[in-house]
Amino acid sequence: MKGNAGLSEHLPQAVRPPGTLPRLLPAGAGASPASLAGHLARYGPPPAGLGQRQRESLIAEVARAGLTGRGGAGYPTARKLGAVAAGRAPVVLANGTEGEPASAKDKVLMTRSPQLVLDGAVLAAEMVGARQAVIVVHPAARRIIDDAVAERARARFDQVRIRVCTASERFVAGQASAVVHWIEQGVPAPTASPPRVSERGLRGAPTLVQNVETLAHLALIARYGAAWFRALGTPAEPGSMLVTVLGAVREPVCAEIAAGTPVGQVLDLADGRSAPLQALLLGGYFGDWVSATVAMDRPFSAAGLADLGAGTGAGVIAALPAGACGLKETARVVRYLAGESAGQCGPCRFGLDAIAGQVERLAYGRSADPGLLHRWLGQVDGRGGCAHPAGVIRLIRSSLRIFDAELRQHAMGWCCGTASVLPVPQRRTR
Repeated sequence: MKGNAGLSEHLPQAVRPPGTLPRLLPAGAGASPASLAGHLARYGPPPAGLGQRQRESLIAEVARAGLTGRGGAGYPTARKLGAVAAGRAPVVLANGTEGEPASAKDKVLMTRSPQLVLDGAVLAAEMVGARQAVIVVHPAARRIIDDAVAERARARFDQVRIRVCTASERFVAGQASAVVHWIEQGVPAPTASPPRVSERGLRGAPTLVQNVETLAHLALIARYGAAWFRALGTPAEPGSMLVTVLGAVREPVCAEIAAGTPVGQVLDLADGRSAPLQALLLGGYFGDWVSATVAMDRPFSAAGLADLGAGTGAGVIAALPAGACGLKETARVVRYLAGESAGQCGPCRFGLDAIAGQVERLAYGRSADPGLLHRWLGQVDGRGGCAHPAGVIRLIRSSLRIFDAELRQHAMGWCCGTASVLPVPQRRTR
């Protein structure tokens, strides 16, 4: 495989790369998942039976494309591929857990383009020399993925064995180590301690854990090349991405955009705003509150949002109407997140519960000590056994910064705002 020209030579004459969006999703909001034959008619066949030189060439092509993880961390995909390919008897995990309540992108992708996700998982396995690809699926997409796998098996389409597992629905379950522990032990317990899963993951094998959207992009880069992928997005953050837009919009939507599309244009994909806005939550529940006015013209990209202290995270834009109370919204989410921890270290078991209580007192005008809250945030940040407490602290700090005026009002016992915009699931038993 040598760039776009070499890739295009192997495509059926009738199949050409998608020239416009959407790339990942079938056109039409109500489109049902394509059959394997329909999928191949749209995209053409993926590369198969890769030799060592082809594997190395494809990893290099992914590096030239600049593909980064679409699960939230944004790590360069080619580096992960190279690290796992260097190990012995690796395994691939396609991560479709999506425990983030504000996000729907992975569920939509798996239910509308399951064959593209499976292509990516199988290709990733071939690229790193794995014999098995494990697809970890949100319960909402399990039946469709099972059907797609069965269709591929009947056609004897893959040289890699595909196994499907239903994901845990806990918030922390999407972290790479938590996915591995869920499959092995039935407990979604994330850890930040060495070794990395790329070194020692599922059953002790080097394990590539990639978000399902990342793998879908990988499947298209393998077909059409890096230059095609880079035709959208920005030089620093190329390609397209899936976003979930919700809150004070007329029609909540999961859509595919070019990376770097202005935030206001992304909101327009949800048929516009249903009310005047005061703030946006960008990136999801480990993301940041930003002023709606300031954010509207900013590119939805890591670079475009960096000076606001925000990022794209899990691809979420949640719009908060002027009539809502941002502090109450934050308090609801923080209480939920405190209950969603793995409960395996002090900062989560004790710190987050106490912090959630302080945020609730601030939000509902009860006696609270902002200085104490700031001190606790500093004591917990960066000290957990995984990324969970740091993500919660990030959300709280952004709320204290953006809703400073509301804080002063609450201190005087006044607030006329409501709280019911952001989705907060019922607390589950462990």
